Amino acid sequence: MLANPSTSTLHHRPNYTHNPPCSLFNHRCKLSLSPNCPRFSNSAKSNFSSLSLLLSRRKRERLFTVVNALEETSVAHDGPQSLPQPFSVKIPVGDRHILVETGHIGRQASGSVTVTDGETIVYTSVCLDDVPSEPSDFYPLSVNYQERFSAAGRTSGGFFKREGKLKDHEVLICRLIDRPLRPTMFKGFYHETQILSWVLSYDGLHSPDSLAVTAAGIAVALSEVPNTKVIAGVRVGLVDNKFIVNPTTKEMEESELDLLLAGTDSAIFMIEGYCNFLTEEKLLDAVQIGQDAVRAICNEVGVLVKKCGKAKMLDAIKLPPAELYKHVEEIAGDELVKILQITSKVPRRKALASLEEKVLSILTEKGYVSKDARFGTPETVADLLEVEDEDEEIVVDGEVDEGDVHIKPIGRKFSPLLFSEVDVKLVFKEVTSKFLRKRIVEGGKRSDGRTPDKIRPIDSRCGILPRAHGSALFTRGETQSLAVVTLGDKQMAQRVDNLVDEEEFKRFYLQYLFPPSCVGEVGRIGAPSRREIGHGMLAERALEPILPSENDFPYTVRVESTITESNGSSSMASVCGGCLALQDAGVPVKCMIAGIAMGMVLDTEEFGGDGTPLILSDITGSEDASGDMDFKVAGNEDGITAFQMDIKVGGITLPVMRKALLQARDGRKHILAEMLKCSPFPSKRLSKYAPLIHIMKVNPKKVNIIIGSGGKKVKSIIEETGVEAIDTRDDGIVKITAKDLSSIEKSKSIINRLTMVPNVGDIYRNCEIKSVAPYGVFVEIAPGREGLCHISELTSNWLPKAEDVFKVGDRVDVKLIEVNEKGQLRLSRKALLPEATPEKSSAEHHATDKASPRRNVKAPKDDLAEEYKDKDSDVNSPRSDSIKDAPVSKKKVYKGLTSSDTDGPKKNSVASVSSIASKDEGTLVNGDAKIG
Repeated sequence: MLANPSTSTLHHRPNYTHNPPCSLFNHRCKLSLSPNCPRFSNSAKSNFSSLSLLLSRRKRERLFTVVNALEETSVAHDGPQSLPQPFSVKIPVGDRHILVETGHIGRQASGSVTVTDGETIVYTSVCLDDVPSEPSDFYPLSVNYQERFSAAGRTSGGFFKREGKLKDHEVLICRLIDRPLRPTMFKGFYHETQILSWVLSYDGLHSPDSLAVTAAGIAVALSEVPNTKVIAGVRVGLVDNKFIVNPTTKEMEESELDLLLAGTDSAIFMIEGYCNFLTEEKLLDAVQIGQDAVRAICNEVGVLVKKCGKAKMLDAIKLPPAELYKHVEEIAGDELVKILQITSKVPRRKALASLEEKVLSILTEKGYVSKDARFGTPETVADLLEVEDEDEEIVVDGEVDEGDVHIKPIGRKFSPLLFSEVDVKLVFKEVTSKFLRKRIVEGGKRSDGRTPDKIRPIDSRCGILPRAHGSALFTRGETQSLAVVTLGDKQMAQRVDNLVDEEEFKRFYLQYLFPPSCVGEVGRIGAPSRREIGHGMLAERALEPILPSENDFPYTVRVESTITESNGSSSMASVCGGCLALQDAGVPVKCMIAGIAMGMVLDTEEFGGDGTPLILSDITGSEDASGDMDFKVAGNEDGITAFQMDIKVGGITLPVMRKALLQARDGRKHILAEMLKCSPFPSKRLSKYAPLIHIMKVNPKKVNIIIGSGGKKVKSIIEETGVEAIDTRDDGIVKITAKDLSSIEKSKSIINRLTMVPNVGDIYRNCEIKSVAPYGVFVEIAPGREGLCHISELTSNWLPKAEDVFKVGDRVDVKLIEVNEKGQLRLSRKALLPEATPEKSSAEHHATDKASPRRNVKAPKDDLAEEYKDKDSDVNSPRSDSIKDAPVSKKKVYKGLTSSDTDGPKKNSVASVSSIASKDEGTLVNGDAKIG
């Protein structure tokens, strides 16, 4: 089972055919198949041959396979048993080295490897089933990648202190591992293969995703799984106009590009990345840098594979019979040509299904005799031996005479050919793909009649859902996306639990839904599939660069893209529909972007072409399935924001990619022009159903006063004013979310009074007396803020006891005359009485009044404070710690968007905050969203 690199002895895994020999190992039926048994020994071939006549061909194959497997197993047990020896190699990548080790961990797996970069360690294993599964057109490969919290010295949150189902970003990395490996696997290998990858150590600097791709490629190359070449992956960043291979997380914070590339030493198999309107030439330069790094890794790994790799299970590859391809073409060729000319997807699919049933019926039930067998096929020896039996004598009526005996030859009997249903289905699919590619190359026309570079008809509408904050229906050919935008506050943000930041929040996210009804089928509805997660992330990252900053638009934005029709490129339809829906919701996007999917027929020479790869724009579903490339590109006419490429053949080169990128740019220009014809056009105004968000800044030291003990104060404000939420940050930023302006004004007033800093000379009107003491009364000038009005400051005349004149609940006007070192407030009612004069006040009081202007503050019974500047005041004195909003035009409210953010302290203060028009400035009017 395992190979010892120090010896030349290899122990092979038994190779079985499609059906496992389970019956031969049944405990109830003890059938000895030992190599020592005379019946199955090499010297008794005649006996075995006589037995084989009683069995079917498939059963004979199974029996021979089991015998050979047992013989090999017996030989293996006779040899020395040993485990792989540890082996490691350092590979230069970028400005440092990665360490690849095998033979230390997971020695019983078919292939296992650990890859180390800095203090980040990724362990990957490859195992395969001993018994092959049923043949299918999809390689039985599964990938599972998981980040262990223990790798960063953390424990998973929640009740269960262990890792559960995969997170979205882990699913994305599973796809990054799977997509470049799948094209390198051989067709006809049906042993289920599983790749498991874990992050065992993470230092916070070196990302594990590119290491996981490389580790998986090396582990497969070391294992018994047949594949063509070694796969490796790297990340490429762009910092200060300089490309960096495998940049650190700190470098990625400043990078304009996030490119992950995987390939072999000679070709590119997969790229995926996001950038900030990077040009096609810059992207090609980055791909070239990444390909050079991948080539260097693959060359070094080749040495490791030669020393430690196991023998590949090439004998286990089972392909359909070669003559079956010819038979399917003979039966279905003419009808296939006609069916592939049907432009609509559903009728074409039904016609193909009907034709497939016909082919299956002939080749699996009725039997088929090829044209070559019926006409002019040379006679074999067996045919000649049967001549006597095939002729019969015909005797005419009357007297029998020798001359009356006539010989009537009967037509030659041909035994019909029968094939397995699985093989016929596999071959029918490949023949259909071949005919489609032939039609595109030879005729220059695709299945829907378009030329290679033509885009399908586009139609778009906005505002179709009246209660949604923003909506758009984007249709391109038979692909349709219904995009809906919802605006909210921080409570609507998506929480992300990762290895480093315990509480990271995404304030913009796109969720992609692909129901089975969009392709006219019945299927499962439940948790999002890996494909839905991947397509949603691609569209999300494509739209992210056009969104305004959190300072300009303090909203959480959720885009929901439901695919209502699908015939190729639904993720790029989500980009187009999402862009229109954002504008319809009033989000001030920087510009418009569009997405397009490109395809390719690589080997055109096979169909009479000149050998130059044929690039297809805006591919359909059948062109995606039958083509050699799926290249999605999103952006505008100036640059690219997101891209994803999968290759289904032996990889492509940079010249081919350059041609595809340039053709994709022309396609995006056309789509953007069609999006401008949208009718109805995006409103570019905030919906009346969208919440209002007001941003204010207070003294960071006063934030706890707003929150209160256990959040009691902020909850009481929300209850009292009717706002939806009040969000506070440690840097003093306060966001108030409400459905109407009056609720915001009420909560804003209460927060202002809670966080105010009293100034000597301020006047407070209609304040309530909270308690009465023999020496004076305590007056509440603001919620939670009380001051002492001494008995000597209550009236101009002498007063023996305060309770003789005042009682709890009375309302008085007071003036602040002193704030002592402890922050205690001294108030005076006497200073505001008509008979009071500056000469009657104390010298300190008189000096203070001259030094600072007065402010009249009225505290009405509804607890809403109202400020009045003293008419005699020439200087505006700050009333509280609240910092006034940035000046903006009247009647305007900012409502905006956010990107990834953490809940921890913010280092950068908000430079721009929103402004809500006050009551004397007029009613609220939503501002237009500007498209830059």
